[in-house]
Amino acid sequence: MPSGLVDFHCHLDLYPDHVAAIKQCEADGVFTLAVTTTPKAWARNHELAAPTRHVRAALGLHPQLVGDRAHEIALWEELLPHTRYVGEVGLDAGPRFYQSFEKQKAVFARVLALCAEAGDKILTVHSVRATKIVLDMIEQHMPPEQGRVVLHWFTGTPSEAKRAVDLGCYFSINAEMLIGEKRRALVENLPRERLLTETDGPFTRTGGRPARPSDVLLVVDELARMHGFALREAEAMILGNLKTLLSSG
Repeated sequence: MPSGLVDFHCHLDLYPDHVAAIKQCEADGVFTLAVTTTPKAWARNHELAAPTRHVRAALGLHPQLVGDRAHEIALWEELLPHTRYVGEVGLDAGPRFYQSFEKQKAVFARVLALCAEAGDKILTVHSVRATKIVLDMIEQHMPPEQGRVVLHWFTGTPSEAKRAVDLGCYFSINAEMLIGEKRRALVENLPRERLLTETDGPFTRTGGRPARPSDVLLVVDELARMHGFALREAEAMILGNLKTLLSSG
């Protein structure tokens, strides 16, 4: 297994054995951002990740849960000083969650404003059917010099992608984003220096099972083919992008 792979968005605490999932990241040498869906989950994720070389825990309040858990923004605020990483946060305007959209916007605005105030935070952001509004809010509340945004599983238009680039955003690419000509074309036109990789496991699948962080190797391989790189060159590019992101504060 090659070391130095990057899974910048994975729900390690949603695998059947959380401890084993983290140990596997260490064994495989995959730099993994363990996102959380509620701030109540952050403490355990942080406890398990803190001693590791390869895993970090992100403090989240998932937009799909805001309808019932908007009040947890208070706990999120309390925990923010203890982590550099924030996620999963953002907006979801899909039919199942649109009823809570105004609450989502209020929570996301608070997240962005507090991260900007703190400075040096790195966010992994959900933007389902809400790319324009997410970008509007990033522009309004968090300029690049006050924090960095990685757009997770980006599904916006080419013009929205260009705007995101202009706002300083990065993009974490998973295997689903490389299926189909239109999706591949969008990814192919993103600046190489803004690309990271992700699985969004266990919500994606590889070979009929939930994807594991090491499965980002398949994404790196596809990116290498797309850009005419050797696999090792593509691995080095992604790892270099991560280092640049982490040093940007």
